[in-house]
Amino acid sequence: MTSKPDVSAVERDGSAAGLSARDITLSYDGRPVVRGVSVDLPTDGLTAIIGPNGSGKSTLLKAFARVLKPASGTLTLGGTDIHSLRGKQFARQVALLPQNPQTPAGITVRALVQRGRHPHHTLLRQWTPDDDRHIQGALRHTGLTELADTPASALSGGQRQRAWIAMILAQDTRHVLLDEPTTYLDVAHQYDLLELCAQLHRRGRAITAVLHDLNQAAHYATHLIVLQEGAVVAQGAPVETLTADLVAEVFGLTCDVIPHPQTGAPHLIPRPQRRTDD
Repeated sequence: MTSKPDVSAVERDGSAAGLSARDITLSYDGRPVVRGVSVDLPTDGLTAIIGPNGSGKSTLLKAFARVLKPASGTLTLGGTDIHSLRGKQFARQVALLPQNPQTPAGITVRALVQRGRHPHHTLLRQWTPDDDRHIQGALRHTGLTELADTPASALSGGQRQRAWIAMILAQDTRHVLLDEPTTYLDVAHQYDLLELCAQLHRRGRAITAVLHDLNQAAHYATHLIVLQEGAVVAQGAPVETLTADLVAEVFGLTCDVIPHPQTGAPHLIPRPQRRTDD
């Protein structure tokens, strides 16, 4: 039996432990969805994975989170195969917020956030003041301190998503993976959540999110990964990557791309499609 790597080998320098994929193929029921992909998630970036429906965005994110094991190729954290790591060892460095997480019945916001500390507990290390510090900090950063004792089921959709983000914050990982975090939120809450992600990035977290809105991705991301039919077709800074030609080729949308008047980020303006009456 292959022994698991010692903690010191992987966690010695968490700030430098990047997530990488090399020539990975990901399949469902033997059907390849992502094929031969090699990509790095920048340790200092806010990365948005974009692409048409069915292009493999969520599948790729699940692979980085160890939810899905590649049929071939390797996924590494700081150069170590992620599937060779112990569960809690991996969870101390990488956190995933999946689509539509199910809130346990009757749980309060504080109790939900406390679950983020589980990877840091062992038989010899149980609850400590350090755990309390992370819980309070997570509630404060997400604006939920006053709602800490409120049942999570009583929160609005935007507040509930913030509670899950707070749990991820309490987990205190370098890498945060978010699978379509703005889905089902109204537009104001979408931007509210993305502003929170930007704040977390500025505080040193490596954020990777699957997003559908190209203008939101261009505005908030420092790095884009563009997927089409299970392959990476472009990656890099938004200003270099998100062009009218790429949008037309990958998304089938004719548009103009202009600098945003406030930020200079690429901003897409779809061109009106001429219609002919029958």
